[in-house]
Amino acid sequence: MADGLAGAADEAAAPLLASDEPPVVDLQDSAGGPFVFLCEHASNRLPKALGDLGLPAEALTRHIAWDPGAAAMTLGLAARLGGPAILQSYSRLVIDCNREPGLPDAITTLSEDTAIPGNQDLGPDARQQRVDAIWAPFHAAIDELVEARIAAGKPSVIVTLHSFTSVYRGVSRPWHVGIISSGERSFAEAMLSALRRDPALVVGDDEPYSARDNVDYTIRRHGFDRGLPHVMIEVRNDLVESATDVAAWVERLGDALLESAAALGLSPAQED
Repeated sequence: MADGLAGAADEAAAPLLASDEPPVVDLQDSAGGPFVFLCEHASNRLPKALGDLGLPAEALTRHIAWDPGAAAMTLGLAARLGGPAILQSYSRLVIDCNREPGLPDAITTLSEDTAIPGNQDLGPDARQQRVDAIWAPFHAAIDELVEARIAAGKPSVIVTLHSFTSVYRGVSRPWHVGIISSGERSFAEAMLSALRRDPALVVGDDEPYSARDNVDYTIRRHGFDRGLPHVMIEVRNDLVESATDVAAWVERLGDALLESAAALGLSPAQED
């Protein structure tokens, strides 16, 4: 880890992303129904300029760096139901795009029980560089897409996909899936009703996270603030470890999304 900190704690000077690095926004678009699929924690990639943030390679495979399985579910649902998917291409450890950028955990120095050396003692310029390079383009892309849909008269349901750990700081989590809401719960309630009809599922309502944990930024900004239906879905990550697992959750969640859209009188999505 000789280059681990790679000057990350210094004031920003050079561009955070080199010209040969992947763009921040991975936009997959196709015709379809009302859903706009988003994934803030799709990748564990770090910009070259930040080295490895002082972390061993193993740490970057864990949930602290991304949401394992979330990208695959996002793309699977977009493929099944049609509609756009926007995925963020860099690790939440650079900056968490599901947080307001001024919050302390937007650029966390401690994730679960792991210290993040490359995020220690960042000055205001270095923090702002991450906002400008990663956070702002991701949300600007969503704004542009959603506003275009509104202008075209297309119904839009904002759906964000996440995964969570089965054990957090020594405490086991019983839920298989959690539905996270903001201040308007109509679509979340419909999803809870649909999923809870499966007796094999333990379904959390604002579990394992809620707006009290500041995890509602994306659904609030792009859904609630525009008066659009919205929901944040959390699937336990030990349940989406294989392609077969992911396909099963895409089927289950897709059915629940279609039912919930119909319950709210939205045009049903068209499957490919």
